[in-house]
Amino acid sequence: MTQTAHGVEFSQQLSETPKSAEERAAILANPGFGDYFTDNTVIVDYSVDTEGKGGWHSARVEAYGPISLDPSAAVLHYGQEIFEGLKAYRHADGSVWTFRPGPTPPA
Repeated sequence: MTQTAHGVEFSQQLSETPKSAEERAAILANPGFGDYFTDNTVIVDYSVDTEGKGGWHSARVEAYGPISLDPSAAVLHYGQEIFEGLKAYRHADGSVWTFRPGPTPPA
């Protein structure tokens, strides 16, 4: 099934097990934060194209579930990076600059 919203075409593969009206009412009575999730999620891909053809595409509504994440995503490495004592960065001219933060203040 396909729907269009604001000129963007969305394909739909909705959850096969949506919450009942009673379950939804109970959740909405006391939703909390991060306790309950929707039956479906919106996903829109983005790509960079040097020929100007990139941008947002492949809009879709899918059943809620795990997401794909690139292993090099910074969010996965922040914990490691924050505890490194020394960082070195190579600049466009080939030189290497280092950065070392000052000592951590006592807790």
